[in-house]
Amino acid sequence: QNSMVLSAAIFFSLIGLIIYLHFVKIDQESLLVIGKESTTFIEMGRVKDVVINEAIHMQKVIYYLCILLQDPGDPQGVSEVVPLFQSSKPRLDCLIEVYKSCQEILERRKTAPQSN
Repeated sequence: QNSMVLSAAIFFSLIGLIIYLHFVKIDQESLLVIGKESTTFIEMGRVKDVVINEAIHMQKVIYYLCILLQDPGDPQGVSEVVPLFQSSKPRLDCLIEVYKSCQEILERRKTAPQSN
């Protein structure tokens, strides 16, 4: 029950953040990823894409959201895959909603410099 409450709190926090970013113009964005071992700070400029990945664990298919970090030496390459929600494991429909919102933000980031 505690993990369900934690998952809901994280989900609503992310939705709030996405809504905030949608309606407020931000000059610089960053992302804070908290893992089991350490806290990782990722600049939005390093984020190449956000994907939903799947894995088989204990005879069960699980889905998880990942951030693909751009390789500084190769603009087309990926240097690292950072999984999110490592301990909460939200349902696929929740991940799809977060994924869609992340894709909208990434798309706006790509088109913003061209419109200035």
